[in-house]
Amino acid sequence: MRRQKPKPDFLGKKSELLAFERKLWKDGIKFIAGVDEAGRGPLAGPVVVAAVIFPDNSRIPAVDDSKQLSEKQRCELRSIILELPGIMYSISEVQADEIDRINILRATHLGMRNALMKLPEAQIALVDGLRVPNMPVECNFIVKGDSKSASIAAASILAKVHRDEIMMMYAGKYPQYGFDSHKGYGTEDHLKALKKHGPCPIHRKTFAPVRDIVNPPPVQGVLL
Repeated sequence: MRRQKPKPDFLGKKSELLAFERKLWKDGIKFIAGVDEAGRGPLAGPVVVAAVIFPDNSRIPAVDDSKQLSEKQRCELRSIILELPGIMYSISEVQADEIDRINILRATHLGMRNALMKLPEAQIALVDGLRVPNMPVECNFIVKGDSKSASIAAASILAKVHRDEIMMMYAGKYPQYGFDSHKGYGTEDHLKALKKHGPCPIHRKTFAPVRDIVNPPPVQGVLL
């Protein structure tokens, strides 16, 4: 007998994770984009930003901050989110060479702007973290927003799963670094491989300790 997929859980209308969305919906704003990133801290690979607009009056999956979920839970929730009728989303990647050129903070901001520009329907954005300059739409910036807003939490899940898939692809291309296990973060095994083999093309060469073994060490872009 074919095993049925378990029915997903959905947030109740009074869920605290919908507090920001409820206020905006009450004001007549339908298209609210949640925005979050994955991959600011790793030594290799891109920073990835996702933007998600839940359909108006849709049932919203019981999402959570991607860091509080297992890999299996993130993948399952990603599928549920993307299967919602009328869902709108975008993904933006900023590669390691661009991160080295302009620095990680500005690269993350660039990714957020690009993700929103791919969603012209967005009337307002709920963005995880501190203020980002020159955003293409009005924004509410929410510190630790991925644990306070369902829209941001959904974006965090999409960004994290997308980036993990990229790093799994790079694990096949550069097997000596073990990207499949640490996804580019500075684990002990990654640092050992980095010292043994040196950096590969997807390493962020302005990040210590990568910078310390590049000769001459690169200079990272500075904030204006």
